[in-house]
Amino acid sequence: MSDLHLGLAGVGRIGVMHARTIVATPGIGRLSIADVDAARAEAVAGDLGADPVADVEALLAAGIDGLVVATGTAQHPELIRAGVQAGIPVFSEKPVAPDVALSLPVLDFIARHDGVVRIGHQRRYDAGYLEAKRAHSAGELGWLHAIRAVTCDMTPPPVAFIATSGGLFRDCSVHDFDVIRWITGREIVEVYARGSNNGDPEIGKVGDVDSALAVCTLDDGTLAVVTASRYNGAGHDVRLELQGSKGSLEVGLDARTALRSAEPGVSFPDGPPHTTFAERFADAYRAEIAAFADLVRGIDGELCRPEDAVAASRVADAAQESLLTGAPVRVVG
Repeated sequence: MSDLHLGLAGVGRIGVMHARTIVATPGIGRLSIADVDAARAEAVAGDLGADPVADVEALLAAGIDGLVVATGTAQHPELIRAGVQAGIPVFSEKPVAPDVALSLPVLDFIARHDGVVRIGHQRRYDAGYLEAKRAHSAGELGWLHAIRAVTCDMTPPPVAFIATSGGLFRDCSVHDFDVIRWITGREIVEVYARGSNNGDPEIGKVGDVDSALAVCTLDDGTLAVVTASRYNGAGHDVRLELQGSKGSLEVGLDARTALRSAEPGVSFPDGPPHTTFAERFADAYRAEIAAFADLVRGIDGELCRPEDAVAASRVADAAQESLLTGAPVRVVG
C-alpha cells in the first residue's frame, strides 16, 4: 500500500496532538480532519497542511484508509460504528463508550461486522512498560507479591471536563488497570477504593474526587495498589512498580521522575520533571500512531483491542462503585 490517507475526527487537546503526530509519521501521506467546530478544523488543518472537511460523513466519503477518533467520549460509539460500517480500520481514544453497558453493543457491532478496531492505551507502546512486560513474561521477577501503579497529574484539567470524565478512576486509573492486566496476563477480580477532596471544592461539587486509591486483587491472589491525583505539584508522575520473589522493576524511574530523595547526598532524580501526559508519553503516542498505520496495512501489534479496553473499564466502573459505597466490589465480566 502506498502512502496512507487517514481521517481524524476531533481536534481538541488530544486530537491536535494526534494530528501533529500523524503528519509527521512516515508512510502517511495525507490527513483529512473533521470537527464539530468547523473553524477549528480549518485552523488546525491549515497549520499542518491537512484537508479540512465539513463533517464525519464527508470524512468517510473522502477515501480515507483508516479513521482516528479523538472526539469526546459520548461520540466514540457512533464514530466507531461508522468506521466499521465503512469497512476501514478504526483507532479510537479510550474508552469505547462512557460506561461498560454502553460499550457492549459496540463490541457486538464490531464482531458482527468483522471490524478492525483498536483503542488508545498508549502505555502499551512506552519503552518502560514494554520492558516490564518482557521481564515478567521471561520469569525474571519470579512470582509477583505486590504491584504499585501511580498516575498523577501536575494540575487538574478544567472542572467542565472533570464533570463529563466519568470520574478519576475512569479518566486516569483505567490506564493502570489496562497495563496491569496486559503485563500480568491476569484479571482483576475485586476492587476496594477510597478518595478525597482537598483541592478545588468545585471538583467535589461535580461528583468527583481529586485523589484516590484502589486496592485490587488479581485472580491469582496478587495484590495491586493503584493511586491517582489531580494535584501532584512535583510534576506529572506515572510509574509502575513490580515486586517479585526474584526481583523488582520500576517503570518511570528516570532522571525526570517527579519526586526527590530525602536521603543525604542523593541527588537523583536530577532532571526537570514532566509536566503533562503528552510530554511524558510523547514517544509512546508516536509509536502508537505508527502501529495504527501498520494495522491499516495489515500488520497487527500491541494496540489495545476493544474487548481489553472494556475489561479495563469494568475495573474502573467497579472502583467508582466502591468509591461511592465504601465497600469492596467484585469485578463482573
